[in-house]
Amino acid sequence: MSLQQIDAGMLSKMFLAGAKNLESKKEWINELNVFPVPDGDTGTNMTMTIMSAAREVAELGDAVSMQGLCKAISGGSLRGARGNSGVILSQLFRGFTRRIKDEQELTIPILAEAFDKAVETAYKAVMKPKEGTILTVARGAAEKAEELVEEGCTDMEAFLSTVIKHAEYVLSQTPEMLPVLKQAGVVDSGGQGLIAVLSGAFDAFLGKELDLSVKPAAGSRSAVETQAEEQIEIKFGYCTEFIILLNKTFNIKTEMDFKAYLESIGDSIVCVADESIVKVHVHTNDPGLAIQKALKYGALSNMKIDNMRLEHQEKLFKAAQASKSEASAPAARPADSPAAAPKDYGFIAVSAGEGINEIFKSLGVDYIIEGGQTMNPSTADILDAVDKVNAKTIFILPNNKNIILAANQAAELTAEKDLFVIPTKTIPQGITAVINFVPDLSADENESNMLSEIGNVSTGQVTYAVRDTVIDDKEIKKGDFMGIGDDGILAVGSDIAGVAGDTVSKMMKQESELISIYYGSDVKEEEAESFRAQVAERYPDCDIELQYGGQPIYYYVMSVE
Repeated sequence: MSLQQIDAGMLSKMFLAGAKNLESKKEWINELNVFPVPDGDTGTNMTMTIMSAAREVAELGDAVSMQGLCKAISGGSLRGARGNSGVILSQLFRGFTRRIKDEQELTIPILAEAFDKAVETAYKAVMKPKEGTILTVARGAAEKAEELVEEGCTDMEAFLSTVIKHAEYVLSQTPEMLPVLKQAGVVDSGGQGLIAVLSGAFDAFLGKELDLSVKPAAGSRSAVETQAEEQIEIKFGYCTEFIILLNKTFNIKTEMDFKAYLESIGDSIVCVADESIVKVHVHTNDPGLAIQKALKYGALSNMKIDNMRLEHQEKLFKAAQASKSEASAPAARPADSPAAAPKDYGFIAVSAGEGINEIFKSLGVDYIIEGGQTMNPSTADILDAVDKVNAKTIFILPNNKNIILAANQAAELTAEKDLFVIPTKTIPQGITAVINFVPDLSADENESNMLSEIGNVSTGQVTYAVRDTVIDDKEIKKGDFMGIGDDGILAVGSDIAGVAGDTVSKMMKQESELISIYYGSDVKEEEAESFRAQVAERYPDCDIELQYGGQPIYYYVMSVE
């Protein structure tokens, strides 16, 4: 006989099982992203969001209360939220836990109310909700739950099973709501991620044997490890990280072979792949071996190698010095000199590319968060940046539409400082926002000015297609170059400069005066100069600015004002 009520212990198991099921399917969910730029990260973003909460839930152990569990689920997912899909998932958890946190056991009517509260909270978090997404699937589940309560359903197993089956049906209908899904022949990836969570949770409810263990976050250590760190023997000395920009097939078998090779030369391996890039992390004694192997699959970027043995020794030395200073200090002493007074205004910008980073710094941005397409920073990353900027009022520039929700969530969670999220969707918009900041104006006046000015910026970005598809009635083949504008695909072709030129022409207006070009890490300076000359010849009445951006993925980022 199945349970007819769910207590905190069972809900904890269900949540962990849902998280683990999503984690196991994240690569498949990534592949469902239909937009042909390499942003197939929905599964990764949702997984990183839910696993942030899962780690906090796992730390509660068996003696868990409903309030403690709800706090761990809501707080953990809010801090770990990445990307639009991850933020929406965290908001679903936030609304759900708000309804149940004061309950001892969950009945069918309470669950139905919690589903409804989850959907209400998630919809409020999105300024312009779009149907055919995770929101639609969640709403379908909530509506079915309410319908079953009205019908007098009293069997918990039947209730949960029926709700999930209906959610799966709604998911199957998402291609009818979003033409881009229908053209590609897939369902919504965020909705599929939600189904993975619900299905995993139901398996735990049914009592299936599941692995509910949760690995600690990368870099986290237990108290025992901390106490014994002087005895740590670092087997592999170099922390090696890089991104492979794929130019060869990297299927599941290739990924398994590559991971096996990394395991043969090191440990602490992370290898996250989508159709266009692979994020690699490995501890090894010979970084060159990992790099040489990776070069067989494509070009490398974002390379970082740290000598962990030296870092460990330095850390021990600093700890010893601090301990020595503390031991020799008097029992009572005057307070240290006061910290520098906070300035009135500060800026945080999300950026990718050495040149772009330097541009933002030269314009007075206080803190750069490395991220962007395929590397969305979490709410916690943004909160960490806020802590490091010594200013009363901070303007945040997400510079990517998939980061705006996480930034807004960070603003909601910050009480000590005033945060203004300027919803910049592109790097050029972010640069324009900073340029138009006036220190003598109030924060509200600056926000209004920046919002007005970024609306005058048209952005085009040239990248490559990672799959065959049809978008905006344009047939796109894998490997084609594409010019992507603010509202869709502007140009497609086999020549980078030609596509970039066509993209600029589609962005031009009669009143346009300035064309800015930022060339990426895969474009040579002489190629960029040649392209600039072509644009200058074509538009002699416009000022043309060319700057090194160094950004990955996009060969050119261009703006017209």
